[in-house]
Amino acid sequence: MVENRELIVITGPTASGKTALAIEMAKQVGGHVISADSRQIYKGIPIGTAVPTPEERAAVPHHFVEVLDLDQYYSAAQYEADAMRLLDELFQQNPRQVMCGGSMMYVDAVCNGIDELPTISDSVRQRVLAIYGQEGLYGIRQMLQLLDPALHDRTDPANPRRNLHALELCLQAGRPASELLTGEKKQRPFKITKYAIDWPREELFDRINRRVELMIEQGLEEEARRVYPLRHLNSLNTVGYKEMFAYFDGLMDFPTSIARIQKNTRVYAKKQLTWLRRDPSIIWIAPEALSNLRT
Repeated sequence: MVENRELIVITGPTASGKTALAIEMAKQVGGHVISADSRQIYKGIPIGTAVPTPEERAAVPHHFVEVLDLDQYYSAAQYEADAMRLLDELFQQNPRQVMCGGSMMYVDAVCNGIDELPTISDSVRQRVLAIYGQEGLYGIRQMLQLLDPALHDRTDPANPRRNLHALELCLQAGRPASELLTGEKKQRPFKITKYAIDWPREELFDRINRRVELMIEQGLEEEARRVYPLRHLNSLNTVGYKEMFAYFDGLMDFPTSIARIQKNTRVYAKKQLTWLRRDPSIIWIAPEALSNLRT
């Protein structure tokens, strides 16, 4: 470990106030903010992904915010490599840096590392998409069970993206991908300190509901209409856009779509909390204690 180097991680469920805390922390330590959000990394959807405002990004330098086109493929493995390379540069400027985000795969990729997996080629990706288009998720699951029963059993049957990627890994590797998933933790050459804001459940849900209402006021519907022709892309397979697209397709009315965004965001927050509660290294901060927090 390089002396005095520390990565301060601000994580937590959606709408918990991560961005504001990360900016304040970065100001205190003189560091940058490294975003760990798998949707804020894309251009063209700032409202639905709640990207930091221009004022917030002017307060401290931000990285991995609005840098990819919506059709660009990007994985947690790529994020790990890119973030570690960036941190090496930033630590040479200042020994303390800040990471902020609620995409747990991205946070874990940097804090713990992820297994070395093959890069998926365009030909394999197109092959899997063709199977999905012809046979649906059932066909993907059937082929995955044939090639890698262990990975099939531990992949959420209701999550198409995870199943498609699992099959991609098997086909690209030419062997069961479960053999590559060791789960071994990598040692990092810096200290890692994690914080999360511990809102009471009902207060968190109220913040989520109000954030969705604010997104609507800011123009989420118009933003979703702009990207509607690209609705097949994985970058748009996320809460907020899926419900808006359903509204555009006539599957629900506008008030229902808003209520569904709020509900699905609350469900996502619950999943984030379940993941976070498994990590004993996280320091949970009471909201009222934020003003007194010292690094």
